Amino acid sequence: MERIPRLYVETPPEECLEGRNVKRDCVVISGNVEVWLREGESVPDFIDIEGAKFLAKEVYDRFYLYVDRMEGRMLADAILVLPDGRTRIYLKKDDELLVLPVEGYTKTLIANVGNRVRTGDAFAAITTRKGEVHYLKPPRTGTVVFIDEVTNRPHYVYYILPEE
Repeated sequence: MERIPRLYVETPPEECLEGRNVKRDCVVISGNVEVWLREGESVPDFIDIEGAKFLAKEVYDRFYLYVDRMEGRMLADAILVLPDGRTRIYLKKDDELLVLPVEGYTKTLIANVGNRVRTGDAFAAITTRKGEVHYLKPPRTGTVVFIDEVTNRPHYVYYILPEE
């Protein structure tokens, strides 16, 4: 079974803290210091709670809730921790994402979350009812941050963070 990434999304301090104790898994960012805390731990004394940013652990499948799909922009700061546990993707509020649908008779996903896709490389393939295979290529180079499976019309939507 494939492991899924962990998602941390910006939240008000009261959703993470009870006093200086952490109610749920959180990341506290104060200046250039990042502190990863588990439920029940306390915030270190050198962190100024008033000036810190808090990101709470969220269910990864809810990533789409933090993206304006019409404009393709992040609605909040987020950190995506890939299954290897070391690779992190930092997403800032108002970062542009490429929102690319994959619709067809048969869909084959080629790129997975965390994969870098370049312009000209296929990230998915669709087979039509006539048996023709079409490869979908991103308009810009980027990293796949989320793949949403839409169930009311079975298809997928790729969320790609483009490179600068």
